[in-house]
Amino acid sequence: MLSRKGIIPEEYVLTRLAEDPAEPRYHARERRARFVSKNGNCNVAHKNIREQGRFLQDVFTTLVDLKWPHTLLIFTMSFLCSWLLFAIAWWLIAFAHGDLAPSEGAPMPCVTSIHSFSSAFLFSIEVQVTIGFGGRMVTEECPLAILILIMQNIVGLMINAIMLGCIFMKTAQAHRRAETLIFSKHAVIAVRHGRLCFMLRVGDLRKSMIISATIHMQVVRKTTSPEGEVVPLHQVDIPMENGVGGNSIFLVAPLIIHHVIDANSPLYDLSPGDLNHHQDLEIIVILEGVVETTGITTQARTSYLADEILWGQRFVPIVTEEDGRYSVDYSKFGNTIKVPTPLCTARQLDEDRSLLDVLPLSSARGPLRKRSVAAAKPKPKPKFSISPDSLP
Repeated sequence: MLSRKGIIPEEYVLTRLAEDPAEPRYHARERRARFVSKNGNCNVAHKNIREQGRFLQDVFTTLVDLKWPHTLLIFTMSFLCSWLLFAIAWWLIAFAHGDLAPSEGAPMPCVTSIHSFSSAFLFSIEVQVTIGFGGRMVTEECPLAILILIMQNIVGLMINAIMLGCIFMKTAQAHRRAETLIFSKHAVIAVRHGRLCFMLRVGDLRKSMIISATIHMQVVRKTTSPEGEVVPLHQVDIPMENGVGGNSIFLVAPLIIHHVIDANSPLYDLSPGDLNHHQDLEIIVILEGVVETTGITTQARTSYLADEILWGQRFVPIVTEEDGRYSVDYSKFGNTIKVPTPLCTARQLDEDRSLLDVLPLSSARGPLRKRSVAAAKPKPKPKFSISPDSLP
């Protein structure tokens, strides 16, 4: 990131988890095992894999999945080993034909100007990378030398295709684009349209769009079946609503994605006390779409623990209208405000709707604020006025 290199100060850098540095930081207590980290990495360690040979059946994917130091090491060693292997072949051909110590009246050499292993190694590099300095060349004297020349060209092309393709795929991996897809650090639960809703904010920092973007959410918790079977990672899909309908979103400006906590929701019996006592709960959010510029499918992930869900708060508006266009203030991306919210579960709220009547009514403001940058003009004086006393 730019902040690590010292180019941009930390307080002005938006990472995958945007937040306002002026706001108080909430330190979440980590539980023993978090399924998905905040930056989207899956916290799963694969152990005791006995069939390691399966990874070699898909060599290209294995090379792409390797870390950069290992990839660069294999990239370098593949060329060095091929040059060295064919240099030995060229030296053996020259040695068998007697070209290393030519005498008067000797036949034409298989490869000109090869007198030692060093010259054979240089000729191997010239053949494979098609440099051709002109000092060494294969003659028609030895058919075996022509066969070795053809084999080295084919092997060199295969190594170039595999290694360059591997380097390209590593630089253009889908998760690179996901670095500019951000989620709010905290999720909130508040009343919207008379129902308790789980809400989070998602945004895209780039101008290039994510085509066919969809968002999904899962609840992961440890459960026990009626038969006594313990499921450590029980995953339950829950619907997400974005105001348009369905899971598809048009991610041009930051959106507030909400889930209505109804009778079909796994959060139906969730109360503020459960969040305060750090209930064994994790909510995973997955944003997936196609990158407009490359056509590669990308996926961004994050998760929220129980102590990262704020009860009775709402996200502040960050979209304004300025000079005929919409402006987004990302410095307030994760800011929330407290709103009146009943301290009960969604089930209790459905059973007793009178809990909403005791809540104070908030001022009706639209989600879009319009900011005028033009100078305020003085109000014109009325041509006439009516006195209250003159009214009947």
